Amino acid sequence: MTVAALRRTVLLAAPRSFCAGVERAIEVVERVLDAADRPVYVRKQIVHNRHVVADLETRGAVFVEELDEVPDGATVVFSAHGVAPQVRAEAEARSLRVVDATCPLVTKVHAEARRFAARGDTVVLVGHAGHEEVDGTLGEAPERTVLVESAGDVARLRVEDPSRVSYLTQTTLAADEVGEVVDALRARFPALRGPGSDDICYATTNRQEAVAAVARDADLVLVVGSANSSNSLRLVELARRLGTPAHLIDDASEIDPAWLAGARVIGLSAGASAPPHLVDEVIAALRALGPLTVEERRVAVERLQFSLPSTVRS
Repeated sequence: MTVAALRRTVLLAAPRSFCAGVERAIEVVERVLDAADRPVYVRKQIVHNRHVVADLETRGAVFVEELDEVPDGATVVFSAHGVAPQVRAEAEARSLRVVDATCPLVTKVHAEARRFAARGDTVVLVGHAGHEEVDGTLGEAPERTVLVESAGDVARLRVEDPSRVSYLTQTTLAADEVGEVVDALRARFPALRGPGSDDICYATTNRQEAVAAVARDADLVLVVGSANSSNSLRLVELARRLGTPAHLIDDASEIDPAWLAGARVIGLSAGASAPPHLVDEVIAALRALGPLTVEERRVAVERLQFSLPSTVRS
């Protein structure tokens, strides 16, 4: 039987695609563009998805890596991943009009970093080096914060006072992997203190649980998301840890027909920064190959909404 002739079922993970923080960040840029009579600059990708960025570019957004690419006095939007205090200071010194689209859940982690550092703790940040969110959090208290990426890193960790250690985490990590690192930290530092509530965001957790719910019954898992999207990559890794072949795709055009050989049940999800219409296009592409049944498996209902920054509400 050829790939095209197979009768397939898509197990559609839910929740999937945009979370409240991503929706808020995109709406911030859209509103600033609607109100602007001059270029609007965005530092870094507003969210980690190339389709979102390309769409906003067509509307007039100018994406830059650093503020030195932004003219003095211009409008600049800070991305959903947050920035370090020194970036804010540079923007103020250059009289930039700042619109802050940082996700409120990332802002929470920044506040925790300042609080833990102020009480004299060594702050251990669990995250991936080089990620924009991590860079921003490290910048809150660089003299008191150290980064660890794995349980193995914990064994090499040296701190000023083992009785004064706290931890924070990047919001887009896999919960089970974070658990391993925190367990290792607690074994080394029994007085370890953590945040009052989990730093891994609700949307990341929900999408991971939804992928787990479909991966166990699927021959293949496809995750829609860009390669620089941490939460999307974690979904692929989770499915693979559960023993199911999984691939990250930016859109339907990246589906390799070889992946579909013998795959009668396909799990499908999308990272929190991937537009929902891209999932619809993947389903359409699979349906074009032959008979297709779509079943949604929902593990949670997301009703959370974040208010917009005061600078763009009117």
